[in-house]
Amino acid sequence: MKVREGRRGTFINMFVNANTIFIGLPLNLALFGNHSLSFFLVYYLANTVSTWAIGIFFVSSDGPKSDIAKKFNWKKLLPAPLLGFIVALIWLLLDLPLPTLVDKTFSMVGGVVTPLSLIYIGIVLADAGLKSIHFDRDTIVALPGRFVFAPAVMIVVMMMFKHNMTIPSVEQGTLIIQAAAPGLAVLPILVGEAKGDVEYATNVVTTSTVLFVIVVPILMEIITLL
Repeated sequence: MKVREGRRGTFINMFVNANTIFIGLPLNLALFGNHSLSFFLVYYLANTVSTWAIGIFFVSSDGPKSDIAKKFNWKKLLPAPLLGFIVALIWLLLDLPLPTLVDKTFSMVGGVVTPLSLIYIGIVLADAGLKSIHFDRDTIVALPGRFVFAPAVMIVVMMMFKHNMTIPSVEQGTLIIQAAAPGLAVLPILVGEAKGDVEYATNVVTTSTVLFVIVVPILMEIITLL
């Protein structure tokens, strides 16, 4: 696609890695309910490893030589949500009791995930400024990667596996929706550390976040036909 230097790492990440936590999680809970959480966590786990073990190196190797890879902290492979998931999984497997106070506290905190995520996204969009959105060539070719190519690959994978096993409709919908979630919110920060094109990274993340409002209902219609 002849994407210019400084933008290539962003371009590649737009095709593969999604904003699963701040947009993907609250949207998934709204569309499919709490019973979709286990399927979401599977995608989140893969997305996190993909971002911090692979995606970051495409960003660091793009543009001027940067020491971002040298400074890379492997602890980022275990962010707080992933650590919480691992601890909870071990807790459930061991069938340990959970004190009522802790259970109620965690339930209350979990209940504010969606509104807090929406507030955060609002802050990000306000900070970037909707007036900053523009559709240059590199942006136009990146957006179909996020909204068309990625979910199309996931749909093909679902169709392949459905011949040999039964896939719950909630799992299918979850994985397809997450595959099309907007670009990583942290992408402009990573690009800035690598001295790449931060304006482009901010633009594609902001644009994909805004346009996702249009993409979701279209994907939901497609999912009902599968």
